[in-house]
Amino acid sequence: MQTRAIDVTLPGEGTALTGHLALPAGDGPHPALVVIHEIFGLNDSIRQVADRFAAEGYAALAVDLFAGRNRALCMARFMGGLLLNSLEHQGIRDLRRTLDWLAARPEVEAGNLGAVGFCLGGSFAIAWAAGDDRLKAIAPFYAQNPRPFSAVERLCPVVGSYPGNDFTAPMGRRLDRALDDAGIDHDIEIYAGARHSFFNDSNPRSYDPAASEDAWRRTLAYFERFLRSDVPT
Repeated sequence: MQTRAIDVTLPGEGTALTGHLALPAGDGPHPALVVIHEIFGLNDSIRQVADRFAAEGYAALAVDLFAGRNRALCMARFMGGLLLNSLEHQGIRDLRRTLDWLAARPEVEAGNLGAVGFCLGGSFAIAWAAGDDRLKAIAPFYAQNPRPFSAVERLCPVVGSYPGNDFTAPMGRRLDRALDDAGIDHDIEIYAGARHSFFNDSNPRSYDPAASEDAWRRTLAYFERFLRSDVPT
């Protein structure tokens, strides 16, 4: 599918955010995703993820949560938020504003919204979804669980991908059990032998082609179920 991409500016907390908006061909409206970066910020790897989703028919906005800010200070605040107050901190508030902006776009089908995130971004996706019912499905990759953990009982459907050789693998297993107990639809996969950032094909030390391809297949199938209004769930 042909796509187009534009650089965008949108409101943030105290300063403007920037992002890479990738759109499918045609006027839409299209189901939409917020793509949330790792600790490295918005880079070409994350832009390419948004482009890949656009090629599959999604309006995908990769937002830069570090835009216009001191990255080291942002990281300190974000890590503090993950450890002390996962559900309500600057990163989560910026993501809610990002979704406000994205849902108002004429190309976007506002009833079919989701999120995908990697490492820091995956952790944010879980915490954010626990308090924002506009999200209909999320795809966290090698993510940490929120605090308090009981917040996962409020999640939307989750398709999660975790590397077996990583500190996040036990978190993925715990999330899997909790979603089972809560009766929330989910697909959690732990990829034996895979390492942190296995989906990032720009990092040859961690990239795992087999795990990456299977995670992509599962994620697309899951979003097809939950983010397409014409497809029954």
